[in-house]
Amino acid sequence: MLSTDCEYGNYEEDVMKTIIASKDAPNAIGPYAQAISVGNIVYTSGQLGINPATGKLEEGIEAQTHMSLKNLQAILAEKGMTLDDVVKTTVFVKNLDDFTVVNQIYGNYFTEYPARSCVQVAKLPMDGLVEIECIACR
Repeated sequence: MLSTDCEYGNYEEDVMKTIIASKDAPNAIGPYAQAISVGNIVYTSGQLGINPATGKLEEGIEAQTHMSLKNLQAILAEKGMTLDDVVKTTVFVKNLDDFTVVNQIYGNYFTEYPARSCVQVAKLPMDGLVEIECIACR
């Protein structure tokens, strides 16, 4: 049974798929949307630590982690959501040795921690060091 905080609601209204685009987050660097909402659920694409003002990656794992999370905040804000609405994240890191640093920064952005997976990957787009995606529900 779903909690009242994340209900499917009216079936006819909620099956609508809506593309979410925020000017306060970087444009997609490929053929995908920043996020998609279906009813009360938002699925974001992975957000690199790209500064939306410059279109370039921030320097270093700390700055990229902060920017990735700020980009998620901007995208969620388009639907009136915050990181408090996030129920699941996936964190991709280029080097698992950066996990402690990423984890410390990540923890400061959430008041209630969502479910999370974290994996090391061989390479990220633009040679990024971290990429974070989320699922949010209201």
